[in-house]
Amino acid sequence: RIQILFEIPMSKTVRATHSAANMLTISNMNPCVKEMQYAVRGPIVIKAAELEKDLKSGKKLPFKQVIRANIGDAHAMGQKPITFVREVASLAMAPYLIKSSPNLFSKDAIDRATEILSTAHGGSAGAYTDSVGLPAVTKHITEYISQRDGYPAKQEDIFVGTGASACIKNVMKMVLTHDPNNKPGFMIPIPQYPLYSACCAEFDAHLISYFMDESNNWTLNVEELERAYTESKKHCSPKAICIINPGNPTGQNLPVENIAEIIKFAHRHSLLIMADEVYQSNIYGDNDNFTSFKKVLRSLGNEYDDQQLASFHSVSKGFMGECGLRGGYCELTNFPADVKAMLYKLISASLCSSTVGQFAISCMVKPPTGDAAELYQQETSAVLNSLKERSILVHNRLNKIPGIECNPLQGAMYAFPRLELPARAVALATEKGIAPDFLYCSELLDATGICVVPGSGFGQIPGTHHFRMTILPPKDQLEVFLDKLAEFHASFIKKYS
Repeated sequence: RIQILFEIPMSKTVRATHSAANMLTISNMNPCVKEMQYAVRGPIVIKAAELEKDLKSGKKLPFKQVIRANIGDAHAMGQKPITFVREVASLAMAPYLIKSSPNLFSKDAIDRATEILSTAHGGSAGAYTDSVGLPAVTKHITEYISQRDGYPAKQEDIFVGTGASACIKNVMKMVLTHDPNNKPGFMIPIPQYPLYSACCAEFDAHLISYFMDESNNWTLNVEELERAYTESKKHCSPKAICIINPGNPTGQNLPVENIAEIIKFAHRHSLLIMADEVYQSNIYGDNDNFTSFKKVLRSLGNEYDDQQLASFHSVSKGFMGECGLRGGYCELTNFPADVKAMLYKLISASLCSSTVGQFAISCMVKPPTGDAAELYQQETSAVLNSLKERSILVHNRLNKIPGIECNPLQGAMYAFPRLELPARAVALATEKGIAPDFLYCSELLDATGICVVPGSGFGQIPGTHHFRMTILPPKDQLEVFLDKLAEFHASFIKKYS
């Protein structure tokens, strides 16, 4: 039958008509995809890549290198991988090394790889895993959460994904409705990580903006939450509230009292809480500790046993920075068994997540305790201490630049300083149809090679201007960065005053 179809002649007219009718064009493609924006890899970042190519080709520019401070990609910024993680990953991919070259690896790494592979189909990292994850890995996650919070976690409430982003998107899909007259709404913090606005656009959901309190170190104000919720009901049916803690791009670490207020707000309005906690290891305040939403929820007592919570974590951040391995997980709290079954059915359509990413998750949540423990502790402490040192450096130096103000960096790996821009710069940007902080960041890149992301890409209170930068570049590069930024800012203010 296939051969006959190929032999049927088709006139040029018919062929052209058929081709045109079925061709995907920019005008007939999915409008939700066109609506999506992702500032972290937006126009300024694309331009930075072009400038890097120009430098490699020998083109003369006002700078010798592009300093990428636009994205939280630790290894791209020079951070070294944790030895234990790479040993376990190597043994997972080449288990014959356990017998052929045991002296190259710590016993801890051999034992961990062997344990996880024993729960893999066929004993191979190349096989599909259970859709929710390798049993050994979800067991390790369960133990980690139980120890971290002091409340028991359940293995059946855990699923892994190809990064926390994949987990977040799958949970968001579960609350979508397809009533064009009553779209589902997601309460998103402003400023926000652009994944959430991109997902709302992709899923044709309503983004409910609630503004974080910059004057109070980016905490959440319940009155603001109530305002956003009430106003949104004119346009949608609010389904969930998303919180990023520690904050991206804002760098705050919410106090326990504030977390409790958010939980009570969500409970009052029957909202699912989505707690993005991928920076939970990145805490820099001397007296600060990370407290999970799960822990606070459990501490509030039986009254809140019906409050649903989805919590997310990832190997991409923290002390590991293994962005490319793509490993993340989600814990579902107070979800009915039949709803979990539907979510796991949804996940199964993608078969499974990266096995190497799953091995990395195990290494993150279950540190070695034997011959690899000392080096693991040394390496992770060195990373976190260096990040803390850089967070202090960036905060202090930014606040010494007239016209730039930055809150203390309590966590995560970003600064989100506020810019006071001259009226002429704002007017010019408006005339060009771009955000004023986009103009600022674009000129900063052209003049210095510094690549940061305009605050408008994350959302901000109208009339305010910011940019987001990472603290990941090595300290010597950060010093150069901050020197160049101070010089540029002074010239920018002079140019437009």
